[in-house]
Amino acid sequence: MLRKNTVHDNSDINIGIIGPKALVDQTRETLKTFPNFKPVFRIIEPTSLIAEITSELMNDVEVLMFTEYHCYNIVKQVVDFIIPVHHMPLMGTGLYRSLFIIKSRYSLKCLSIDTVEEKYVEQILSDLEEVNYELLVYKNPLQSTVIEEIVQFHVDNFQNHNAIALTGIQDVAIQLSARHIPHEWVTPTQQDMIVSLERALLATNTRRNKESQIVFGLINIDNFKGVTEKYSSEHDVQLLKLTIQQMLLDYIKLLDGHLINLGGEEYSFITTRGIFERETRGYKFIPLLQDVKNELGITISLGVGFGRTAAEAGNHARLALRQSKDLGGNVCYIVREDRSVLGPVDITSHKQYERYNLAITDPLLLDKAEKAGMSASYMTKLMARVSRHKKMEYTAQELASTLNVTVRSANRILLKWMDAELVEIVGEEKLAHKGRPRRIYRLSFIEDGKEN
Repeated sequence: MLRKNTVHDNSDINIGIIGPKALVDQTRETLKTFPNFKPVFRIIEPTSLIAEITSELMNDVEVLMFTEYHCYNIVKQVVDFIIPVHHMPLMGTGLYRSLFIIKSRYSLKCLSIDTVEEKYVEQILSDLEEVNYELLVYKNPLQSTVIEEIVQFHVDNFQNHNAIALTGIQDVAIQLSARHIPHEWVTPTQQDMIVSLERALLATNTRRNKESQIVFGLINIDNFKGVTEKYSSEHDVQLLKLTIQQMLLDYIKLLDGHLINLGGEEYSFITTRGIFERETRGYKFIPLLQDVKNELGITISLGVGFGRTAAEAGNHARLALRQSKDLGGNVCYIVREDRSVLGPVDITSHKQYERYNLAITDPLLLDKAEKAGMSASYMTKLMARVSRHKKMEYTAQELASTLNVTVRSANRILLKWMDAELVEIVGEEKLAHKGRPRRIYRLSFIEDGKEN
């Protein structure tokens, strides 16, 4: 039976994201590939007090990320940073993209530049095989100037030299658009953002500790007995086992891990969290599942456990494997150190993993559930369904499908759970055709578990 977990959850890394709405929205999408980041967003308007917003946010996060260098440059003059602070630099593929757009639409013969490093512009212009060009660079310290002054700099250069403006500041780009001045706002590409967020991730104390954390995995061949019955001789069965083991060894080598054959249809492996996260692209890419199915015509279940100790990681891997088997196999589940669950990771259907808490924390509720015959397997299946569909009320038919039992069995189970006050009837579902209305049951035990 799952027990109460009172350990504080420090698995998430709070990161503050500060910038204009367009870049914050772009960062929000990119952060989906960083499952350990728990972002706190602050959108900056022209009238925003950036320094005050930053000072307040620093108390709630472990690392800060400015999406615009201009905002970062202003704040660093007046705020003493007490945590790692980063900005997305204007020197990567985003700058290359902007210069290429200007080359396509206008000309690179004369550019009017602010916030972007002159040397990076020159380097890209050389890559674009531009030779005869002029760069007019805004030289005044940006922290001591106002947006209007930078805008006027670009306007003058356009009127006097027919220069195309290259700016790293959204407010400047907006005002140039209003004045019909040709320009390009340099923004980071998704690749630039990924690189910046990876640097921010590695700068946190939480991340440095997690990089070397032990990850324990269990691999189980689905329906192994049925698979072996298809082979006419023991020799062929042994060849199959050797082929499977070789495929597992090849994959675990990518994880720089260690594989152990536990006998029969089960294997275990050990690696580190940093490598596992990078190779799985943030818990979303496990090609082993599809490779085994394509090459051998069999499926495997994978359970991965994180933990503060090797024993805890091993226990969590067993819980995760149980989730995978209960779902029917050919998937991977992950149980983290706080006993929250990530899954299913299934590259065949490209499903986005769900996240939910594996543990009901009230010991009295757990005891009541056990006496009513509500197994841990039933509990986690129901909790996963609630997490996935965001609803608490179900008919017996829906629960039968979830628990993989007949409707008659589901009705019998529900009666026992009602007697134990784990579920309650909240209404009836009227059918379009003739027949008795279906009762609707509310899974009140999940709400009770959350409240405790």
